[in-house]
Amino acid sequence: MDWMSVIPPLVAIAVVFWKKEVILALALAVLCAEALILVNADVATSYMAPINAIERVVDTAASPGNTRVLIFSVLVGALLAFIRDSGGVTATVNFLVNKGVAKSRKQVGSLTMFTGIAVFIESNLSVLTAGIFARGLFDRFGMSRARLAYIIDSTSAPVCILILLNGWGAFILSLLDAYELPASSASILWGSVFFNFYAIFTLLIVAYTISADKVHGPMAEEEKALTHVEVNQTTEPATKARFMLVPLIIMVLSMIGFMFWTGNGVLSEGSGSKSVLYATALATAIAYGLLLIHKRFTHKEAVEIGFKGMGELLPLVTIVLLSLTLGNSLKVLGTGVFVAGIVGEYLPLVLIVPMLFIAGAIMSFTTGTSWGTFAILIPIGVPLIQSLGLPPSLVIGAILGGGIFGDHCSPISDTTAVSSLAAGTDVLTHVKTQFPYALFAGALTLIAYFVASLVMLG
Repeated sequence: MDWMSVIPPLVAIAVVFWKKEVILALALAVLCAEALILVNADVATSYMAPINAIERVVDTAASPGNTRVLIFSVLVGALLAFIRDSGGVTATVNFLVNKGVAKSRKQVGSLTMFTGIAVFIESNLSVLTAGIFARGLFDRFGMSRARLAYIIDSTSAPVCILILLNGWGAFILSLLDAYELPASSASILWGSVFFNFYAIFTLLIVAYTISADKVHGPMAEEEKALTHVEVNQTTEPATKARFMLVPLIIMVLSMIGFMFWTGNGVLSEGSGSKSVLYATALATAIAYGLLLIHKRFTHKEAVEIGFKGMGELLPLVTIVLLSLTLGNSLKVLGTGVFVAGIVGEYLPLVLIVPMLFIAGAIMSFTTGTSWGTFAILIPIGVPLIQSLGLPPSLVIGAILGGGIFGDHCSPISDTTAVSSLAAGTDVLTHVKTQFPYALFAGALTLIAYFVASLVMLG
């Protein structure tokens, strides 16, 4: 059954690239996974796979954490609709351009990246804030939404995994604290920042893309396909910048407050899923209130706009739900553990760290989750540190970087869907245009880990 556990993600990826349909691919992958689970348990019940697939979706949606992600994704649709239809986006763009803050493509890109870095508390919030904020600016300067999706996606996770004063750091510390290590978990984790080559290279490539104002490969083709009509088709007449800026500022500041609140006064121990949901709900309510106070819309009109915005995002919300469901099914199948086994116990010492990076990338790519990859690979990597005397921070950095790399390349990742949602682009377009950049950073990272292993272990 071990080798068969990789069939569902392979089915998903094959259908994605064959039919160019993510929802169908994920649905078939979930069905395939449930069939394998039943076959492994009892051949006579394999015909129940469709029913079990539905129940797996229900169980996934019933999880409090997953439910929060889904509600958050729906609320984002209402928030986007409020600030777009109010004319706040156009007004904000005009304000920034007139003030000279965003008077060129390079400045717009830099502002977007800075916003993503500043909101390092939670990756979804970072992506969402930067994406909503920069949409209108990218349209104004003729830059594709694919470029926006790449910048926010390739900024958020690397920044979160490098700064670590957030839920990511708390989660990884909790995994490390279960082991006897040559140094404290905190010192090892902070040391891994300098060895997280993928996150560092990715941020450098994003900075290059912005400073040089150049895009390559499929992203260049995407930008050539832009037309004046496409760029301006959703533009509303400018009204007041506050319709956009006030909800966004409140969302970011309240997110910090909710992280402290849910963490009992400790930021890094706060619940990311709770905080981002509460912050988004508050921002949506504020946006609605502003529209009524300034008599931009009536209550009935605002409600219709909100539900229309929610409806526009239902396909992406479905993708998020099915991605989470597939991840749960693959966990039952043991796909992650099987993929982790490719590291092997007979590898030369200098190849262990590069192979941990590759294992993390493959696992994250096929399962669509970086956090799940950390949870599986850290218990495999720490015993290698203990038995072979490998540098702890180097090993942890490779595992964390591999998880982020695979997540950036995966068409079945929920992070990919959220980034596409925030930028307002198609999931497959985002995957296709980001892939060459992620692959280049991954190749540089693999070389860096091999050289580091030679220097530190040779």
